[in-house]
Amino acid sequence: MPLPSRAVLVTGCSSGIGEAIARRLAASGHTVYATARRPDTLAGLAAAGCRTTALDLTDEASMVAAVAAVESAEGAVGVLVNNAGYSQSGPVEEVPMDAVRRQFETNVFGPARLVQLCLPAMRRQAWGRIVNVSSMGGKLTFPGGGYYHATKHALEALSDALRFEVAGFGVNVVVVEPGLIRSGFSQAALATMADGVADDGPYGRFNAQVAASTVGAYERGGLARLGGTPDDVAKVVQRAVTARRPRTRYPVTPSARILMTARALLPDRAWDAVLAHTYPRPSNPGRGPLRL
Repeated sequence: MPLPSRAVLVTGCSSGIGEAIARRLAASGHTVYATARRPDTLAGLAAAGCRTTALDLTDEASMVAAVAAVESAEGAVGVLVNNAGYSQSGPVEEVPMDAVRRQFETNVFGPARLVQLCLPAMRRQAWGRIVNVSSMGGKLTFPGGGYYHATKHALEALSDALRFEVAGFGVNVVVVEPGLIRSGFSQAALATMADGVADDGPYGRFNAQVAASTVGAYERGGLARLGGTPDDVAKVVQRAVTARRPRTRYPVTPSARILMTARALLPDRAWDAVLAHTYPRPSNPGRGPLRL
């Protein structure tokens, strides 16, 4: 039988973690198909040896075309790295539902559809690897990021179900869980808060504190020192891709390991109390909640 394809398809490669993953894997000899919604952002990766193509996770035709292009050249997508995603910030009550749907389309439905498209060829060659880049935010939740955390919790659950369903076909499913990564993620998250979330009203002070805490966590203070770089994630993804028997989960950075451990050990109310030291609880001005 011919050797199975080990070609790698990576999503969200225009910058940050996706760019670092594609660059590192190409440098180590992998055939890498780097993708982004705007292929003009991939010129640097093309110069680094990657093959580039357009892929929009909110567009069915774009996803079908990208997978078909790899299969035509390689026989199969051997390794799918679902990296693309972003954070929609804002209180659950205030984020417009159109923004919520866009968040789930990019962070959950798009990766799930790519899995569906890549698996038939992986099964035929009896080998494949699916690496889903989740987040420590798939195991814990910070106020003001409910919809982002919901997508990452969903990706974790899908990965757990998928891991069992495809193991018998020779396909491994791996979850990578970065902590705080200095990649422009915080600024992008704050930009989404400005879209449709009020500066005043019942959540005005809360929104301001969420913004300040997000920037602080990524750029200064104790947690920032426990963070990492996009290449730290890329190194772990490379390990997951090349290991003979990869682990099911790889946390990345001390911030991820410490915070996920704390969340697993603390009861819900205790975790809320910890968060209350950083975030103000939204409430009616001049009075607390009515207790009956």
